[in-house]
Amino acid sequence: MPTPPAERPPFRVPVGTAANPVLEQDVLARLMSLGEPEEFGVGDTLFRAGDEDLDFFVMESGRVDIVREATVDSRERVVAEWQAGEFLGELSMLTGQASLLTARIVEPSRVRRISNAAFKQLMANDGELSEILLAAFRARRRLLMAAADRTTQIFGTEGSAAALALRRYAARMELPHRWTDVSTEAGRAALEASEHAGLDLPLVVSRGAVIAAATPLALAEAVGLAYRYRDGDEFDLVVVGAGPAGLAAGIYGASEGLRTLVLDALAPGGQAAASSRIENYLGFPSGVSGAEITELGLVQALKFGVRLSAPAEVTALSPREGGHELTLAEGDGIRARAIVVATGARYRRLPLERWADFEGGSIFFATTELEARTVARRPAVVVGGANSAGQAALYLAELGSEVAVVVRGPDIAAKMSSYLVDRVRAHERITVHASSDVTALHGGDQLEAVTLTSSATGESEDVAAAALFCFVGAEPRASWLSGAAVDGSGFLLTDVDLPADGPVGADIGRGPLPFETSLAGVFAAGDVRHGSMKRIAAAVGEGASAVASVHRALAAQ
Repeated sequence: MPTPPAERPPFRVPVGTAANPVLEQDVLARLMSLGEPEEFGVGDTLFRAGDEDLDFFVMESGRVDIVREATVDSRERVVAEWQAGEFLGELSMLTGQASLLTARIVEPSRVRRISNAAFKQLMANDGELSEILLAAFRARRRLLMAAADRTTQIFGTEGSAAALALRRYAARMELPHRWTDVSTEAGRAALEASEHAGLDLPLVVSRGAVIAAATPLALAEAVGLAYRYRDGDEFDLVVVGAGPAGLAAGIYGASEGLRTLVLDALAPGGQAAASSRIENYLGFPSGVSGAEITELGLVQALKFGVRLSAPAEVTALSPREGGHELTLAEGDGIRARAIVVATGARYRRLPLERWADFEGGSIFFATTELEARTVARRPAVVVGGANSAGQAALYLAELGSEVAVVVRGPDIAAKMSSYLVDRVRAHERITVHASSDVTALHGGDQLEAVTLTSSATGESEDVAAAALFCFVGAEPRASWLSGAAVDGSGFLLTDVDLPADGPVGADIGRGPLPFETSLAGVFAAGDVRHGSMKRIAAAVGEGASAVASVHRALAAQ
């Protein structure tokens, strides 16, 4: 049976938009000069879905369709087309992600091919062209989030912690995907149509690969975002953690000529990505979400040639000649001349019965769109008295939820910025319970209510809660770094807080450099470090400053 024709889009990507900019003739000529001309006939492909390390193509003549290949329940679809004077590509050119799409020639074409390595040099060294291309790539990825969503399908149930972990990873990595809740009639029908109904949930179907009981790592491996050893892999700098401090360290390291790898056990963003809105961050007078800060930082890092892999959990660090070796949970070893630890801190879990039953399904440590969608205007409880808790309460209340803010201290003004305090107190859907603790959780499969107990009076009351958002305490993510000096709470000691006789592990004849831990050549930045300010702007500054010390350490090797 002949293959049915591909669906075509209702319009071309409009010329002159961010996704399809008009290139000035001198700019186009400069771009063309970097590539070798090649001729292609109708039906030829420039690349196929699943290909990695794509070359960059500029159309000199002819036309090419960008095609999302057929799935079980959807026929092939043309999502864009490019013609003379236009270029192909989107963010996967920089992330290393396997291509989601196929580029098929539909008219005899002459194309300029720029190798992947030359393209990355261009992005790092040509400010004018990289600005144009980055803007186009970001705009195209936003279009693909809708047009190519069926390239990766996630099946699961709303309220499932495992399914939410997959969705959060896909969202953080801006991976085009479609979420299907199989607890609904339409979702069950879609799962049946996929022909994989008997497999364990959550289920991922991506370009023919079927992953039962899927995890973020399995999804990353399927789409080419997991760490993969390449012959000769050895880095000047490995940054462990991709929150604001880690991304800043990666950007400064790569932009200053260091071969830089950034790893994160979950996904880029850290605790900052969990913030719904930040209004006191320099340069964003109207406020900015943690997700947007993460996206901008990630794109900036990729522009300078940072390699980023997530999820990639580091489990051990050992010294070796000329530097260190990191061991990943999967057993891979990564060599580096210097390390920046920017793994941050996690919010504490409350010691309550059934906490583990509800965590991930109706107990959360973040308030992004995904978690808010789970609450869906129902009542919520926010535990904590610092800025993250205030931002979360306001976000949920603006979306229609009745919010109870639970603070152990007598006043939310003790740790929260005054602009947030004023808004929380004034909001009609927010009630502040000061000098109180959550002492019990109630519900079936999902949370339904919590018990609040006043430390002032000893009285208790039950409060309806479809979800609980926890923003209390901080536990450093540094247990894997054995042998490093830490304070009483496990935060890494650095520079002036270390003994005066210098870092441990080598007779290097000097005292510790700024941000250096007790392990020579291993630096710490951001929330994982003892004495850090626990603010995004401070974390960015620490990440950048740690790289200055990395240069001094490398120069002395």
